[in-house]
Amino acid sequence: MTEELIIAGFGGQGVLSMGKILAYSGIMQEQEVSWMPSYGPEMRGGTANVIVIVSDERISSPILTIFDTAIILNQQSMDKFEKSVRPGGVLIYDPNGITRHPERTDINIYQVEGARLASEMGNAKIFNMVILGAYLKVKPIVKLDNVIKGLMKSLPVRYHKLIPLNEDAITMGMKNVVDKNIVN
Repeated sequence: MTEELIIAGFGGQGVLSMGKILAYSGIMQEQEVSWMPSYGPEMRGGTANVIVIVSDERISSPILTIFDTAIILNQQSMDKFEKSVRPGGVLIYDPNGITRHPERTDINIYQVEGARLASEMGNAKIFNMVILGAYLKVKPIVKLDNVIKGLMKSLPVRYHKLIPLNEDAITMGMKNVVDKNIVN
């Protein structure tokens, strides 16, 4: 099993940390992983994306142009990466701020209202964990207990008290992902 994905959005949405948590989760399962971030010079509001590869086999290169999955969190990323999902692949997106929804018919499209759900849970910072939960529902490439271990590894100790909230956000994303191929 090899999963090659890109997570793309604005800086400040937790794009890079979501990728890091996923990579750590793969390590906890003794899989090969690659985590390659890319971001603009801005701290928040600039573009950010991360390529993550999780595999049972050695990874030959972290550089990809075609992906099994794209997790899209803003319109700029939709415009740039929708066409980079291989046919039969998966595109997961949050509709908040999206003006042109995905149009391809040769991929599987899922939607989760991560921004709204995180706000309803009382903490906008867990947005990325809601999105991660949706992804793990669609593609359970790592076990939830390993995601929690990944959170513990990637979060500073002073934030470990927030791990239960993050776990709730992951569960919320799993419960609220919508298969747009069925709805449309």
